Amino acid sequence: MTTRPRPANVAEQIPCEVCHKEIPLSEARRFEAQDYVVHFCGLECYSTWENRSDALERQRKENLR
Repeated sequence: MTTRPRPANVAEQIPCEVCHKEIPLSEARRFEAQDYVVHFCGLECYSTWENRSDALERQRKENLR
């Protein structure tokens, strides 16, 4: 199998945390938590992720009662 070198001018692609769209790392919006970093293609996906995270946290607290 022949491997081709990756061109130097191609930006590293990463998936958006919400919609999984491939985006250049240089264009991604980042949210840094204590132990990890998540990437988003834009503010809409970030808001979706934040709302889901808030809902999961509320549910977790309710289940602990």
